[in-house]
Order: sequence, then C-alpha cells, then structure tokens
Amino acid sequence: MQALFWISAFLLFYTYIGYGLLLLLVNAFFKKKSSVDENLLPVVTFVVPAYNEEEIIRQKVENTLALDYPAKKISFVFVTDGSTDKTPEIIRDYPQIFLLHQQNREGKSAAVNRAMRNVKSSVVVFSDANTMVHPQSVRKLVRHYADENIGGVSGEKRVAANDYSAVGFGEKLYWQYESRLKKANSDFYTIVGAAGELFSLRTQLFRPLKSSVILDDFVLSATVCLQGFRFLYEPAAFGVEASSATIGEEHKRKRRISAGCYQALFALPSLLNIFKNGRLAFQYVSHRVLRWVLCPLALPALLVSSAVLFVRTSNSVYVIGFWLQVLFYFLTGLGLLLAKQKKALTRPLLLPAYFVFMVLSQYAGFCRFVTGRQTPVWEKARRLPAAGDKAQP
Repeated sequence: MQALFWISAFLLFYTYIGYGLLLLLVNAFFKKKSSVDENLLPVVTFVVPAYNEEEIIRQKVENTLALDYPAKKISFVFVTDGSTDKTPEIIRDYPQIFLLHQQNREGKSAAVNRAMRNVKSSVVVFSDANTMVHPQSVRKLVRHYADENIGGVSGEKRVAANDYSAVGFGEKLYWQYESRLKKANSDFYTIVGAAGELFSLRTQLFRPLKSSVILDDFVLSATVCLQGFRFLYEPAAFGVEASSATIGEEHKRKRRISAGCYQALFALPSLLNIFKNGRLAFQYVSHRVLRWVLCPLALPALLVSSAVLFVRTSNSVYVIGFWLQVLFYFLTGLGLLLAKQKKALTRPLLLPAYFVFMVLSQYAGFCRFVTGRQTPVWEKARRLPAAGDKAQP
C-alpha cells in the first residue's frame, strides 16, 4: 500500500506539474530555436470541414475571408459532407469559397482527405467551423516555414466562456494550462498533438487518414513528427471557440476525444520507440500517455491506498494525504452545487470539479473505445453563442 501510494502520487505530480516544470528548467538553458521570416508568404490553402453549422457558418466564412493575407496567395476550401441543413447553401453565397459537398457523411477524417485532393499549395491550414480566427493568424503560422526542419505549426485555442459555469470556467483554465505546456514542449523540441481549431502543415507531409480515425488533428501532427520534422506552437496565431452549452454536451465531446486518444495510442506505436524517436517519445509519454493511461488509474489508487494507510498507521504523511483528498473531493461536490450561484467566490471551486469531470470522461471514452461504440461520425456538441469579434485585434 505504501508503494501504491507513492507511485500514484509521483505519477500525478509529474504528469500535471513536474513535467511542465522540468521543461521550463531545461528550456531556460537549452531552448530549441527556429528561424522565422516575417516576409515569408507561401501559397496557402485554408481548409474548413463543417457539418450542420448553419447557425455559425456565415460568421465563419466572413471571418475567414477577413484574414490578413495576400488574396492571390490564399484559397479557401470548405467541406460540408452529409450536412442536412442550410450550411452548403450559405457557403454558395460566397464565390471565393470552393465548396465540396456530398450527401454521404463519412466523418471528419474522410472530409479532410477529400479536401486535400484539391490542395495544390505548399502549405495547408486547417480550422474548425465553430472557431473564429484572428486575422493575423495565417501570417504568424507560415513565418516558421523559413526553417526547413519545421513540418507543421499549431495555433492556440482560446475559450470564450462564462466564468461562472463549471464547463466554461474549467475548460478556459484547462486550455490556458494546456497552451503553456504546449509552448514549453515546442521550445524543448516539438508538440505532440496540434490544436485542431487552428493548425498548419507542409502539404507534402500530409498522409491520408484512415476513415476510422477519430482525432484527425492529433494523428496528422504526430505523423509529421514521425517523418523527422518538428511541429511548433505559435500562441500569436489563435482561434476563439465558445464553450459547450452544458456539462452534458461537454461530456459528449470529452468522451469522444478520450476514445480517440486510446485509438491513437494503439494506431501509432512507433511514437513509443525511444531508441528511434528519443525526444519525441519522451514528450509523448510524459504529456500524453501518462495522462491517458496511468493517471486515471493513479487517482483512485491514491485515494484507496491513503485510506488504508490512514486506518492502519498513524504516519502523519498518510493522514495528511488522506484528508487532503477528502477535502479535494468535498470541494469538487461543493463546486458543482454552487455553480448556479454565479458568484466570484465560487469560481475557484469549479476547477477541481472540472478536473474530476475530465477523468470521469476518460473512463467513459475508454469504454466506448474498447466496445467499438465511438465512431468517426459523431453528434456534435451544442455550444454557447459564438465568440464573435473576440478573435479580432
């Protein structure tokens, strides 16, 4: 029980705190740099897969057409396969957009593959239909391609959220934490997993996705890394996305993402080859594998082991460890109960609630993966009203 306690505690600390601190320390002495060229303006194709987005698609198209990039060097491809609402009709109002539409819906990965067959540019940028992109983002992404070792560049996801919502506040803080960790990974060597809301890659490095792939953004960026290229993180290129409308809607989204994580773990075993991909494998295990596989097990193991040791021993370490966890879960429940109060005093309580919610979603995602119930075609989560001009300067 003592071994279980200390192993679980170490895994949780290292994954969520220690790894980030280690990267910051290493980067302070050995920061990996890449050259940029602010005047580099390659030909770019901007790709947006969309499914039944009639409520937001006009805003997305206008946001896309407002990007600050030479008109002769950028083209736009929207894919609306399977949409049964007015999404395709709205896009047809804009002759600048090349629309791909078919009645069959085969999932986002299949839509991306279809779009890529129409891409002739040297760089392709992907963005989600519900993400409003800052006008300078494409310029900020492509300037890194002056370095021939850079195969892709991810932008930053920002969440426009209700700060008194357990979903909105928790997701917002999570992405602020995740963005800092991605930047530290990028400075160290590479990120492993682009932000699907906005990322780019060299077109020649694209490899067609299997239609069964759930997390296309992760698989595409990981594939670029496995070809020996770095994938950078550029916070100055960002997109704003509204948070999920309810905790139930967010659960659907997190459950799907978690199932995709486990799928990717088995689909890309070469990422674990530390002899061939030393730094990449270290980052992948530290940032992804531990969080996906061991931490969901370590959390209940820590609680059970500390409870047993609390009963069996009088060691103050285990006593304190047990009561700290009791306090944590008490605050989690309290945060959920008081979330509707919408007071500033309750906001800190929303963080432990969102953390526990994420872990529970991982369990659900794993069950959907092993039972094969999570397909690449899913019911999209409802979100709060669009972020609008918050992506503007």
